[in-house]
Amino acid sequence: MRFGVGNVGRGLAAAALLTGVATGCGEAGRGTEASPGKATAETAEAAETAGVAARGGSIGADGSACELPVTFDIAESWTAEAVDAAVQKSDTGDELTDELADELADALLRQGPVTMACEVDAKPAGNIGFLRVWTGEPGDADARAVLEQFVAAESGASGAEYRSFGAGGLHGAEVEYVTTSEVLEETKKERALAVTTTDGPVVLHLGGMDTEEHEEMLPAFELAKSTLKATA
Repeated sequence: MRFGVGNVGRGLAAAALLTGVATGCGEAGRGTEASPGKATAETAEAAETAGVAARGGSIGADGSACELPVTFDIAESWTAEAVDAAVQKSDTGDELTDELADELADALLRQGPVTMACEVDAKPAGNIGFLRVWTGEPGDADARAVLEQFVAAESGASGAEYRSFGAGGLHGAEVEYVTTSEVLEETKKERALAVTTTDGPVVLHLGGMDTEEHEEMLPAFELAKSTLKATA
C-alpha cells in the first residue's frame, strides 16, 4: 500500500520524526472554492442512481483551493487542499538528514512523470481515501504514455486495463488496475485518468484504504471525470 492512505502532510511529518526534520504540506484547513448549501435528498438520490456523486464545489480555477491546469467538480462534503512539493525541501544544516528527508518527500510526492499538486479528502463525507491530482511539465507526451508511466511507478501495480475517454473538449486515457501490498498481504483496486493540456499533463487518481472504500468513492471520481475541462 502506498504511503498515501492519509494526509500527505501528516505522513511526511510522521516520517520526519524519525529523521528529526520538521516537514509540512500545503496550507492546512483550506476548503473548496465554493461552499454551496447542502444538496437536497432528491438531488443526492438522483446523483447516486446515475453513478455520479452530488456536487459540492469546484476546484482548479484561480482563487480555488487548488489552482490547476484543469477544473472539475468535487463531491459534496469532500475538501480540497493544495500540495506544494517545493516546500518539502529540508534545510536543517545537516546534509545527511536533509538528503534523507528530500528523498522521502520526492518518493511521496512524485510518481512517474508527474508531481502531486492537490488532494481532495473523502473523510468529511465518511470515506477513507483521496482523489489526488498530479501535474507534469509541458511537453509532447500523450495522455496514454503519461498514464502508463504513472502506473508503472506504482509499487505492486498489476492488471492495468486502459481505455480512451473525452470530456469538456479534453481527450485522454483512463485506467483501472490493482495494487498488492506484500506487507499487508492485500490487493485493492485503483483508478486514474490522464489528459494533456498546454500547461502539461494532469493525472487524477482515486485510491482508497481498501477496495470497498474505493468502490464507495467511485461516484466522486465519475463526477470529476464528467466535469473535467481545461482551466480558462
